[in-house]
Amino acid sequence: QVQLVESGGGLVQAGGSLRLSCAASGRTFSSYTMGWFRQAPGKEREIVAGITSSGGMAYYAASVKGRFTISRDNAKNTVYLQMNSLKPEDTAVYYCAADGRRIRIETVPSRYDYWGQGTQVTVSS
Repeated sequence: QVQLVESGGGLVQAGGSLRLSCAASGRTFSSYTMGWFRQAPGKEREIVAGITSSGGMAYYAASVKGRFTISRDNAKNTVYLQMNSLKPEDTAVYYCAADGRRIRIETVPSRYDYWGQGTQVTVSS
């Protein structure tokens, strides 16, 4: 069982930056593939970025590549999402998720076993 708690969301102007954190409970965090997803009103939840258990590989959605960076600190049981050059279309609730069954990074939300409660990110124009 893993519990995930996101933090770091907020209101920022276009072009600004935010860093989201996701703190995980449990002793097996280092064995989980982690993902950041987002969901805007009226839209489906979509993957933003993912990272393997060791942190050796990462995946980014085309819409955020070059602007967002995912990282993890297994000693602190935490995964991060650094978001730069934010755009109004990045506005959404951001969720972190853990996949304990697969090594590769999955892009489909249903493949993830555990979810945080979400943190709101609002980018004003």
